[in-house]
Amino acid sequence: MREYFPTYEIFSAGLCATDGAAADPLAIELMWQAGIDISAHRARNLASWMMREADLVLTMDTQQRRYVAQRFPAASHKLSRLGEHDDLDIPDPYGQGLPAFLHAYRLIERAVHRNAATLPRQRVGCRLN
Repeated sequence: MREYFPTYEIFSAGLCATDGAAADPLAIELMWQAGIDISAHRARNLASWMMREADLVLTMDTQQRRYVAQRFPAASHKLSRLGEHDDLDIPDPYGQGLPAFLHAYRLIERAVHRNAATLPRQRVGCRLN
C-alpha cells in the first residue's frame, strides 16, 4: 500500500495482537525476499483513535469486517475488505508455516494491486491483520 500511496499515513493493527510483539520470523523472511523490511514492525491492537483518524479501514476477511463494524458502529462506513473486488477473504497465516504465509502474501499482493486503481487518493488508514 505504501508503494501506491507514498504520501499517506498507513498503519496496521490487529484484533487479537500482542502489543509490542515482533512479526513472525516467517513473515519477516518472506517480506525480505520481496524487498520489504518489516523487521522493525511491532504488533498493536485496534484502538478507537485509529478508527477516528482513518479515512479507510481494510480488513482481511468478512468476519473481521463484521466484528469491527459492531465494535465501532460510527465508523462502519469506513470499512472495506481488502479482497472485496475478488470476493475473497485473506486467511490469517499465523502459526501455519511458510506455505500459508506465501499464500496470504500472494492474495494480499493481488488485492492491493487491484484496489490501487480504484481507491480514492485520500489518506489511507488502517489495515487489520
